[in-house]
Amino acid sequence: MNLVTNNKWIGQRTIRPDGMDKVTGRAQFAADTTMPGMIWGKVLRSPHPHARIRSIDTAKAEALPGVRAVVTSKDIVDFPIEKGAVMLGIQDMRWMCRNVMARDKALFPGHPVAAVAATTEAIAAEACKLIEIDYEVLPWSIEIDDAIKSDAPVLHEFNKFDGKPSNIAGRLEHKKGDISEGFKKADVVIERTFTTRPVHQGYIEPHACLISVAPDGKTTIWSSSQGQFMVRAMTSMLTGIPQSDIRAIPAEIGGGFGGKTIVYLEPLATLLAKKSGRPVKMVMTREEVMRATGPTSGSKSTVKIGATKDGKIVAAHGIFYLQAGAFPGSPIRGAAGCSFTPYDIPNLLSEGFDVCSNRSKVAAYRAPGAPIGAYAVECVMDEVAERLKMDPLDFRLKNAAREGTKAAHGPTFPRIGYVETVEAAKSSPHYAAPLGDGQGRLRGRGVASGFWFNAGGESSAQVNITEDGNVVVTTGHPDIGGSRAGIANICAELLGIDYRRVSVIIGDTQTVGFSNLTGGSRVLFASSMVVTQSTEKIIQTLRERAAKIWEIDPEAVKWEDGAAHPVSPNAGQFEPLTLKELAEKAPAMGGPIGAGVQLNTQGADGGFGTHVCDVEIDVDLGIARVIRYTAVQDVGRAIHPGYVEGQLQGGVAQGIGWALNEEYIYTKEGKVDNPGFLDYRMPVCSDLPMLDCIMVEIPNPKHPQGVKGVGEVPLVPVMAAVANAIYNALGKRFYALPMSPPKVLEVLEAPTQQAAE
Repeated sequence: MNLVTNNKWIGQRTIRPDGMDKVTGRAQFAADTTMPGMIWGKVLRSPHPHARIRSIDTAKAEALPGVRAVVTSKDIVDFPIEKGAVMLGIQDMRWMCRNVMARDKALFPGHPVAAVAATTEAIAAEACKLIEIDYEVLPWSIEIDDAIKSDAPVLHEFNKFDGKPSNIAGRLEHKKGDISEGFKKADVVIERTFTTRPVHQGYIEPHACLISVAPDGKTTIWSSSQGQFMVRAMTSMLTGIPQSDIRAIPAEIGGGFGGKTIVYLEPLATLLAKKSGRPVKMVMTREEVMRATGPTSGSKSTVKIGATKDGKIVAAHGIFYLQAGAFPGSPIRGAAGCSFTPYDIPNLLSEGFDVCSNRSKVAAYRAPGAPIGAYAVECVMDEVAERLKMDPLDFRLKNAAREGTKAAHGPTFPRIGYVETVEAAKSSPHYAAPLGDGQGRLRGRGVASGFWFNAGGESSAQVNITEDGNVVVTTGHPDIGGSRAGIANICAELLGIDYRRVSVIIGDTQTVGFSNLTGGSRVLFASSMVVTQSTEKIIQTLRERAAKIWEIDPEAVKWEDGAAHPVSPNAGQFEPLTLKELAEKAPAMGGPIGAGVQLNTQGADGGFGTHVCDVEIDVDLGIARVIRYTAVQDVGRAIHPGYVEGQLQGGVAQGIGWALNEEYIYTKEGKVDNPGFLDYRMPVCSDLPMLDCIMVEIPNPKHPQGVKGVGEVPLVPVMAAVANAIYNALGKRFYALPMSPPKVLEVLEAPTQQAAE
């Protein structure tokens, strides 16, 4: 594929195709869906962090007038532990079947233990209260340090680590060189331990679905998710209904950020609909979302970095313990694999440990694991730079990964843009500007860098020319980051037509070929590949049809500016045939014009970013406020710059919340104490400054438009940049998140430097 560089629509801030519907309220989300005869489903959840389920008696609930069906774990397909992993993507169905409905044990407060469908929500909720469950309450552990103690209550008796029953469910390492020898060469060695709290993805739209099961078993699912094919596959595996009998239709999605890459309600609603013979709708409350769907991991990390006096890093060691929640599967790959990747370090050991505890099972959250690791590494990087009396960006430049650097997680880098992000940050107006007078408040500036792998994977697309000469593109990925706008720009560019003539829709599982999840910063990279190939096939068809009309060879026809032209006067003197004209002639010239492509896309390049953050501290109240922020990122090629900036700004906003306020707070009974947006403190507009973006464009040579994923990287450096800025303001470091007012005051009032534990 040839890289397109001379563009009319690629790189333009075209009107977003979904914008009008969303701002006017016309967009249809899962909770907006209704059907005649619909009934409501509700979930009964465990009140205990850890309890054996001795028995469940649903008789009283079933007898309540208005109740149509009750489901327990015996209705869910079991994947026995002892038979080994049953993988669907990165998810093990042994854990998934136990997460959607507790089997022998409830493993966190909020764990589903039964579900009811009734004619109204109120009746379904009342029926849940009538279900009698005999629990044997067991000891539990919430925090990592408690869960890894030798005498900790073990969640899964079969799980062993170092030959003993353990809550450590796995270990991952990336190794390069010999760290023992490397640290011997270091003139400066700094080692620190950091902790972070679980934080939720914070999507505005709760989980919701409407499911109908026909008498012949044909099942239709309307839900908001990050992948309708994932919904179909998981629901099939957990209910026993063949995938060919399930049609999963994606609604608009009100945010996901990784948290809607697994199912919670769909299998339960399907079974309730099958039992009752009625369509079943289920919508989570915000409290259910916070108690029972995946936050990202809390963590405990220890990072050690050694450098010579001239500023060259010679060795680094990272140990990252991440909470998986009730079932194995924390994002240790992101923490261990991404944290040191911006740097060329000859001797490196990065270890990740997956730790189970009595919390809800974690789900992906924007570059899963990478922000946690970067927080620890980038704070230590700043301490080493300070000890060496080096500018923190100069220190990063001296050790930057470049083309030819071998990353500890495997690849040798091709042309990458990390150095350019650091140089752009250093030369930015922000970095050059004085901090200014805080009018009695302390100000500070911090920097940090970050990396995310990015991905390709399976994608499908169909491009069809309408009878009036316009274009309909169908892809298989829910749009949560602007992919429809990007695809419209690309397709219009290739066909040489106005982008407003291109409609992009998201197909369901029966109207488009298999497409993997929306996640991992893969969708525009992958979908634009299959759309490009589909459009190229159409252009070939258009050339052939023009050649047939002109009675010349197809090779003598070129496609340019939305029309077929002879390649030269020697080919003949013909008036151009436009797309509209060829579409009108289609019935007589071979039929409809369309093409589809299915592909397992390859060639994704990782993404790098460098951020600059200014903070202001109210030392009387302990409030840290971000007053200026610049995110610099190598975005490959910005197909729709407005959406790219939105991705950068959104990641920064989430990271500021993670750094300063957001956390799950637990009671002494092991329950989430702040399961709502009133007490779970996410940033609002008044908490944030204008978030500036600098897009560095180093096109991916393995992609026809130079695309690199952009959605994950913006979150990765943020917490470290904020933490480094607060240190610059106060002269005291924080080794725990969030850096909320009580913790800032605690450190300010401490007589000597200490961590805000």
